[in-house]
Amino acid sequence: MLAMDAPSTNGRTASGRFAKGNAGGPGNPHAKRVAEFREAIMDAVSTADLKAVAKALVRRAREGDIAAARELFDRVLGKSPPVEIEVPAPPPELSPEFQERVRAILERRGLLAD
Repeated sequence: MLAMDAPSTNGRTASGRFAKGNAGGPGNPHAKRVAEFREAIMDAVSTADLKAVAKALVRRAREGDIAAARELFDRVLGKSPPVEIEVPAPPPELSPEFQERVRAILERRGLLAD
């Protein structure tokens, strides 16, 4: 019987773990590169930098910048799921003229699916 840490012929210990000296494969080079990029960014950006950027985003949102407000809300509250609105057809008992007027209003406002 093999000792717990003694390597077997397949490069694993008796417990199934990789034995010392077994390369275990190259891993995921893309993930390693992304991790290096993240580390570089984390080293380059200080807490003060993040606070300054966040304050600038809040200032722009307060000044009426809709894109800044949306970004701020998405980051703080999380992205909201897309909303699908179903516009019901006018009741059939209404006159065709009234139905056409309602349809025209909804089309002008972009509320009718083509």
